[in-house]
Parts: sequence; structure tokens; C-alpha cells
Amino acid sequence: MADLGADLSVIAGPLGILAFLIAIMASIALHECGHLIPAKRFGVRVSEYFIGFGPTLWSIRRGETEYGVKAIPLGGYVRLIGMLPPVPAAPATSAGPVGSIVAQARAAAVADIGPTDTGRVFYALPVHRKLIVMLGGPVMNAVLAALLFTIALCAMGVPTPTATVATVVPCVPAAAATQPTCVAGEPASPAAVAGLQAGDVITAVNGEPVSAWADLTARLGAQPGQRVVIDVLRAGQPRQQAIELAAVARPDPEQPGVVRTRGYLGITPEVTPVRQPPSAVPVLMWRITQATGAALATLPARLADVAGAAFLGEQRDPEGLVGVVGVGRVSGEIASAPAPIAWRVADFLSLVAGLNLALALFNLIPLLPLDGGHIAGALWEGVRRGWARLRRRPDPGPVDLARLMPVTYAVGIALIGMSLLLLYADLVNPIRLG
Repeated sequence: MADLGADLSVIAGPLGILAFLIAIMASIALHECGHLIPAKRFGVRVSEYFIGFGPTLWSIRRGETEYGVKAIPLGGYVRLIGMLPPVPAAPATSAGPVGSIVAQARAAAVADIGPTDTGRVFYALPVHRKLIVMLGGPVMNAVLAALLFTIALCAMGVPTPTATVATVVPCVPAAAATQPTCVAGEPASPAAVAGLQAGDVITAVNGEPVSAWADLTARLGAQPGQRVVIDVLRAGQPRQQAIELAAVARPDPEQPGVVRTRGYLGITPEVTPVRQPPSAVPVLMWRITQATGAALATLPARLADVAGAAFLGEQRDPEGLVGVVGVGRVSGEIASAPAPIAWRVADFLSLVAGLNLALALFNLIPLLPLDGGHIAGALWEGVRRGWARLRRRPDPGPVDLARLMPVTYAVGIALIGMSLLLLYADLVNPIRLG
């Protein structure tokens, strides 16, 4: 059995990475389905549905759509016919490279439109249907994130420290970390002196009930060097114990750089999964949304930090940006962690859920070629048409997104550069779990 456990430990990491790759490919596939399904429902011809980029590894045609997988698993796409409107009567394009880019984009869009595609092009859709099609991908990722978070938090539970004693620390360590044995000069811990045992459940401190580890540490920490009376359940039998707490200097976790004197008992808690109420899911998703928004708002500075870690050997920020390779490595570490398998599965589901939520938010950035760029174009089209109706002017028609193709290419190049930087940083200076 020991050999089997060792074998499973060796393969757990690679299995975790493989599971992440499958999960990210499934997330991409569902994102593209979020565009594909409403587009087909509204009659738009969809010529291609592919997961990945680059050379085609496999494909099959069903009806008018080719479905397949490409070699580079860094995204996916659906090709909707008529994404760009036809050339306006008086195209406002400039000569030179910019005008050439716009003209080529228009020509490629027109070339995709067949003789039977009249009324089946994307640009002819009403504004609200364009929004439904383009929002479908991010919404699919957000729904998947909510589902996975619900499973992880509400069905499987969050590992939570309790007021039950797991181990008794034999001494009062000089450092913050507990130690299995005492060294010279370190006095015995109050818990060891009082004879507390693993499995004891602390129910009250000085007559005030405690139900969680946070309550217990708050009450004990506020009384350094004081004598307290704790109520304990041992094997179901209640008992009281008077204990003189030690006074230790510890960093304040909420105020970096601040050291406070805290009461110290000398126990570690049992950790058990606690199922969360459904209301915890939107709270968590909103917190991640705020953190992602802050990261996007400071993206240049964060990329500079990643570059410093990649090329100058600076310390990698564990809360900083990470690429697909880095997240895959974290998934492998989760799979091989010395924890119950249910906890590791819940952590993995939360990892994939968080990634899906981040993908949804990133795709809403109002820049082409991201979904948010097309959404912004549709919204502007709605504003123009509404304003024309109010002024009793002719319908101005679809927004000419072709004129933004130079910006689209610039954003695409920037995204590729960011992906390569994160890939290199994840390989040479990866973020690791604590």
C-alpha cells in the first residue's frame, strides 16, 4: 500500500496538469458555443467553429459549419459571416498602410459572403441581437464560474479551522511558526502544561461561548499573560480548565510591519470542510471581479513586474499576473498536495471557476478583437440609430468597424506579446503555492 501511495503521489501532479488542460479547453469550447448558438438561432451563417489557433489537427463538417481543433490551445473562434459591413458609399479611409489594412479587411469580409447569404450576415442583425451574440461567450464563462463555485463552496465545502484541538504544541516558539519539539530556552506551552489533548473541543473562554477558530484566537489573543478559564469537551464530557496564557510578540496580519503582543495557548486546530450558503457564491465572484478590475486597471505596471521577475530575477508576486502555463503548474501542485482528495478537487474546481470568471471579464474590455470591442461597436450603433430617429434623419446603418482594423491588429500584437511574456515568466520564475 505504501508503494501504491508513492506511485499515486508521483502521477498526481501530471494528472492535475492534464485535468487543467481539459478544463481550459472545455471552457474555451463553451465560450465559443455562447457565440455559436445565438448566431445560428438568429440565422447568421457560421462557417467555422474551432478550438485553438494555427494548423488544423482535426475537423469535421456538419451542415454549413466546419468544427475542429487546431494545434495551439490558446483560445478559439467562430467565424460569423458578415462581421464587417460592405464598403460605404463614400468610405472614409486614408491612403497608405492604414488605408490598405482597412481595404484588405473589407475585401476579406466581402469574400466570405456567398450568393445565398442575403439576410444571413452578422452586420444586418438588429443591435439587441448583436449584443446577445457577442455577450454569449463571456456570459457562458460567468455561468460556468458560478456553477463550479457553487459545487466547490456549497456542495463540497471550504476547509475551515475549528475550535477542536488537532495537536498540542509542546513549547512557546520564539518564531511565529509552531515546532513539533521544544528547543533549549523555550518554555512549555500553556496547553501542554494544562494537559490539553488532541480531540478536545473548546466551547467557551471565561464563560463566553466560542464556535469557531477565529472566535477562539480573538479571545485568547486579547489576553496575553492573563489567566483564563476554558470550557472543554473531552470524549463528550464537559470540563473546565484554568490556564495562564503566554505573552508572545507576533506580526499583525492586517497591518504589515506592526508587531503586537498576543495571548498564546499552544494548539493547532482541526480543519474540516464547512458547506457555505449559496449567498457566498455571488460574494466571492464580486470580490474576484473587483480584484480583476484592479489588475486590469494597473496592467502595464503588473506586466513590468512580471518582466522584472522574468529577466532580472526579481521575486514573483504571488498575487500578480500568471499565464496558462503558470495556472497549469498550480493545478499540478493542488493535485499533488498532502490533503484529502475532496479538498483538492474543491480547490481545482475553484481554480477553474476563477479562471472562467477572469476570462469573462477580460473579454469585456472594449477593444477589438475582444468581444468587448464588438459589444462597444453595437452599443455605438444603437446610439447613432436612436439619435437619427429622434432627429428624423435616415438610418446611418451599421458601424464601420473596418476602420478600426489597425487598432485591432495593434491590440492583437500586444496580446500575443503579453502571452509570450507570461509564458516565459511561468517557465523561468513560476508562482508556487505556499
